[in-house]
Amino acid sequence: MPQESPSGTRPALGADAPPPTTGVATPDLSAAAAAAFAELFGAVVRNIEQAIQGKRAAVELVVLCLVAEGHLLIEDRPGVGKTTLAKALAASLETSFGRIQFTPDLLPSDVVGVTVFDRASSSFTFRPGPVFNSVVLADEINRGSPKTQSALLEAMAESQVTVDGTTYPLPRPHLVVATQNPVEHEGTYPLPDSQLDRFLMRISMGYPARADELAILDAHGRTDALATLGAVLSGPRLEAMITAARSVHVAAAIKEYLVDLATVSRHHPSVWIGLSPRATLAMLRACRARAAAASRNYVIPDDVKALAEPVMAHRLLLTPEARMQGYSAARVVSDVLAQVPVPVPAGR
Repeated sequence: MPQESPSGTRPALGADAPPPTTGVATPDLSAAAAAAFAELFGAVVRNIEQAIQGKRAAVELVVLCLVAEGHLLIEDRPGVGKTTLAKALAASLETSFGRIQFTPDLLPSDVVGVTVFDRASSSFTFRPGPVFNSVVLADEINRGSPKTQSALLEAMAESQVTVDGTTYPLPRPHLVVATQNPVEHEGTYPLPDSQLDRFLMRISMGYPARADELAILDAHGRTDALATLGAVLSGPRLEAMITAARSVHVAAAIKEYLVDLATVSRHHPSVWIGLSPRATLAMLRACRARAAAASRNYVIPDDVKALAEPVMAHRLLLTPEARMQGYSAARVVSDVLAQVPVPVPAGR
C-alpha cells in the first residue's frame, strides 16, 4: 500500500487546521490518519445516537454522506425519526443549519434567495435563502412543486446557485438531507429521475425494535433529546475528514469492479436506464469514506457491497413490465452484484 509522502501536507484530523486547498492532488491516506478519521467518525455517530436509538446503520450512512460530499434522501413512513436524524446531525457539527418545509405554495426564491432593492443604497442586494447553510433539511421535499424542487438541482450538483444572472457559491461542506413520505400521494410531486440522481444515497429507517422503542420513551418521554446535544466536530476538523476521505487508496481492480457493475446494470433485462458515470463516481466517494470510517486507508470489495443498495437502487429506472411484475430496484442491485465477479488480491 503506498504511504503518505513525507512532503505531502494535509490538515490534521486531531486539530483545528485551516481548510484544505482544493484542486491539488493529495497522497494516499496514512494508516494513522485513517485511525484518526475513524475516531472522529465514531464520535459523531455516538453523539447522534443520543437522539436516535437503535438505528446505527442509518446514522452511519448519513455521516458517510457528509464526509463523502454527497446528499441524502430519507424515504420512510411518518414518525420514524427522519427529521430528528437530520437535526441531530446538524446539532453535532459546528456548522450552520437551515430548514425548508416544502409545501405546494413554496417558491424557488424561498429556497435559494431573492434580489431586493435597497432604498438606502439605491442598489439591488441579494438576500440568500436557507440553502446557503452547510446542512440543509429539505423536509417533505415531494410536497413542493416541480419548479421549486428544481431550485435545488444546481445547488446539489454544483455547490452554487444562480439568481438574476449572478452565480453565488455555497459553503463547503454542503449537505442536503431531504425527507419524503412514500405512502401519501395527495398533494405530492414525485421527484424526477434527474433529481434523484443528485442524491448520493437513499435510505429508509424502518420501525424500531421493541427494546429500542422503550429506549425512545425513556429518552424523549420527558425532555427533548435534541436540546441536550452539543457539537462534537468543528468545521476545520470536518474539512480535514473530507480531505482525508478523498485520499483513501482505491486499487485499479476495485475501479474496474465499479465500472463492471455499472455496465451490467445497463444491460439488465428489467432495467430501462442503468447506472450513469455519476453513479460510479458516487460509489467511489462513498466507498472511500466507508473505508476510512473503518480505520482503513484502502477500499475493499465489502465496501462496495455494503453501499450498493443505498447508492445504486434509486438511480435505476425499471421497465414498465418489471414494475408490473413487482420487481424492485433493490432486487436488480442484488442481481448485478451476483453477476459481477468480485476482485481478489493478487496471488490468490
